[in-house]
Amino acid sequence: MRDRFWEHFALDQLEQDEWEALCDGCGRCCLVKLEDEDTGELHFTDVVCRYLDTQTCRCTSYATRLKVVPDCLQVSVDIAQRYDWLPASCAYRRLARGEQLPTWHPLLTGTRTSVVDAGISVRGKVISEALVPEDLLEERIVQWVR
Repeated sequence: MRDRFWEHFALDQLEQDEWEALCDGCGRCCLVKLEDEDTGELHFTDVVCRYLDTQTCRCTSYATRLKVVPDCLQVSVDIAQRYDWLPASCAYRRLARGEQLPTWHPLLTGTRTSVVDAGISVRGKVISEALVPEDLLEERIVQWVR
């Protein structure tokens, strides 16, 4: 991996390991989101994909996630630039919009726990969708800070 690659290369010029390293491991992209049919507004819940390990905030089916979860999207440069369902703290979204990495990002701190220490991670704040009936999802809508 190239040193401070995110400062020297556009997202579409990154090597695969660099692209993956941008993920801070917060788990927020794995939150179940509900769309208001009338307004198109997205509402975030405190429910996560059944494949997200709620302690490590890592996907337990990462290699096959696009097959086992039909709604799962591969984050791309286009998605990072255009869609607001990625959290404002997301490195992909921030870099795609010309912003810097947040000071707590693991690439800057050198530790994976900095995202937890900063209060950005969903660790300890969510429940797996496997434990929540679909008809109760609306009751799980929350406002995520930051």
